[in-house]
Amino acid sequence: MKIEYNKQGEYYFPNLVPSEKLKNFELGRFGRMRLKFLKKHKKSEYIILFMDNKLQEHLLEIDKTANDRFEFLMKQLAKKENITEELKATNQLKWVRLMNNIKNSADEIILKELIYV
Repeated sequence: MKIEYNKQGEYYFPNLVPSEKLKNFELGRFGRMRLKFLKKHKKSEYIILFMDNKLQEHLLEIDKTANDRFEFLMKQLAKKENITEELKATNQLKWVRLMNNIKNSADEIILKELIYV
């Protein structure tokens, strides 16, 4: 990989400009959590990704993968716990309680598998 440098005064600074497809990107919840984790606990990995102009790509990939996995886990766990629309219509408080438990379980799985590694 070739890195271009700009001279400012007596110093050369790397030209760290994101590619066109990544200029207007927005991170979701999981992408922001991964960024915070990298900055705080994996500084060398963060710096390497940043210097190689791969940080945004990495964060977007993690965010998309985590969101897809979250949706899959929610459906799978709801089916396993037998949480249906019929339950939602008959006993809303129980449905909300069970769905919150499933959401917390799915979050915990994703954090352990994708974010904090």
